[in-house]
Amino acid sequence: QVQLQASGGGSVQSGGSLRLSCAASGRTFSSYVIGWFRQAPGKERVFVSAIGWNTGDTTYATSVKGRFTISRHNAADTVYLQMNSLKPEDTAVYFCAAGEKYYSSPTEGDFNSWGQGTQVTVSS
Repeated sequence: QVQLQASGGGSVQSGGSLRLSCAASGRTFSSYVIGWFRQAPGKERVFVSAIGWNTGDTTYATSVKGRFTISRHNAADTVYLQMNSLKPEDTAVYFCAAGEKYYSSPTEGDFNSWGQGTQVTVSS
């Protein structure tokens, strides 16, 4: 199984930037996709972005497209989420997750390994 650790969260003002990291360990060879989800207080967990580990294919939720960029550092088994132009509505706990198959429109059910999440707070 793959183990995931999300980090890099923090507090930032509206318009600021943060870079989240998702470090993978364990059976990383079995993971074809790494994705980011977020959950705001009192709201459902929603998809943010995903990257195909082998291909580098990326996909984004419409709410973050153009502001967030997902990338990978294969040698370090790490996926990054660069978040620019942050808005208060981006405030959430961000989770990284791993799945065995890449889809251009991922859902939560496509991922079977989850990290604990990292808090992102954006103030206006």
